[in-house]
Amino acid sequence: MKQSDFSLIPFASNTAPELKITGSISRQQNRLNIKYLLSGNLSAIIVPQSVAAPTRRYDLWEHTCCEFFLGLKDSTQYWEFNLSPSGNWNVFRFFDYRQDIAEEIVFSSLPFSVLQQTDSWQLNLEVDLHKIISAEPDLEVGITTVIEKQDHQLSYWALNHPTYQADFHNRDSFKIDL
Repeated sequence: MKQSDFSLIPFASNTAPELKITGSISRQQNRLNIKYLLSGNLSAIIVPQSVAAPTRRYDLWEHTCCEFFLGLKDSTQYWEFNLSPSGNWNVFRFFDYRQDIAEEIVFSSLPFSVLQQTDSWQLNLEVDLHKIISAEPDLEVGITTVIEKQDHQLSYWALNHPTYQADFHNRDSFKIDL
């Protein structure tokens, strides 16, 4: 099993809410587990409320949303997973940097849990990747979060920010090898 802990940093720390975003990711064969833990001043942010019947949705990144990117090592191909605290989700496939985007239709659901407390919330996902990759290829992973503040401004959190603007698709930000 390959495993890594992470801690995300905001793109612009001077405008980011007072939060800490940490977690862990692991891969055993083709099973991927990821846990996000968001703690701090939750009253400063907007957290989408849980929906009764979570579904695939577009533009989840326009509000508080956990994301991760899986890239095949030595390939330009990658996937973007969007997980809203509401339970809504989406997965997109790219064949190159922001090119040939397609909804990854092999996933008909992406069940995950969100545990909310007064000063923290945790998002847990376990997903079988066999529908998109075999167990052999090494993966490069980018872990990110978009946070919507109470004034509706967005802050962008990632493992690192290698360019002058927040860009979660930049492969230089895929810092975890699984």
